Amino acid sequence: MPSDSKRGTRTPVSTILTPLERSRVDAAAQGLCDALHRESLDEVLSDLRHQKASLVLISVSRYGSQNSSRVAAMVREFPRVPTVALLTETQNSTPHTTLALGQLGIRTLVDARMPAGWQTLRNILVSQGSSDLQRSALAQISLDLPGISKDCWRFFELLFESSPKISTVRQLARHLNILPSTLMSRFFRAKLPAPKRYLSLARLIRAARLFENPGLSVARVANHLDYSSPQSFGRHVRTIMRMSPVKFRSAYDGQGMLQLFRTELILPYVDVLCAFRPSAAYPGWMPKTQPGEVSSSREL
Repeated sequence: MPSDSKRGTRTPVSTILTPLERSRVDAAAQGLCDALHRESLDEVLSDLRHQKASLVLISVSRYGSQNSSRVAAMVREFPRVPTVALLTETQNSTPHTTLALGQLGIRTLVDARMPAGWQTLRNILVSQGSSDLQRSALAQISLDLPGISKDCWRFFELLFESSPKISTVRQLARHLNILPSTLMSRFFRAKLPAPKRYLSLARLIRAARLFENPGLSVARVANHLDYSSPQSFGRHVRTIMRMSPVKFRSAYDGQGMLQLFRTELILPYVDVLCAFRPSAAYPGWMPKTQPGEVSSSREL
């Protein structure tokens, strides 16, 4: 569904940074996040409790002025909101502080003392924003398909999970522990669209979400989604959507592509998908073994 109004959707980030770090983060993450610069952990906790932030960025230099038990409680109470430590300068206390942050449950450290660190921060912001929509997609699909089998749910999880990144039917089948030919046969017999169609539109949902960030070029989006080149990404968009990447960017946002996915691949097949088990071995869905192909009971 085309978007009625295009606007950049940025990752809201609650920060505790030094004044210099604030300006550097604003410059490095321009177009990727809405930085909520806070002076205290209480303000950050308020952001989290009111669902104003989907990521926390805390300065290694500022950590010493915070209550360590409160930091640990924040990480524990909001496990789905990543907390990232930012290191921009080396002080005598830096080794001790970084170790302490790790012990408190902060597992990601961005070392921005070198230029590559700022690119790492940008990648984290891009991934976080994309993950928000992927979680939203799975939540919507669970509502569309009440009573869906665990087997079929796993198929949709693989389409939308950030890791592992899956771009081919062969990779998808490998994670489902089934032969690609068997997977495609089961979709065909169930009169469902091909698994490649599900995979292609799911990838374009992520692409549309990333394109909501004005700071991301077509080349950066193609690289983030593991296309071999911007040209390969462009061919994929033209094949699936019958338009150029530039036109696709102006026509669809992430939610618009999710609605297209549901309209084409979910809603017309609700009854079939709820009962469908693409990788399980049972008589109702067992395809005939093709020459050179082992039986499904061996695949599983």
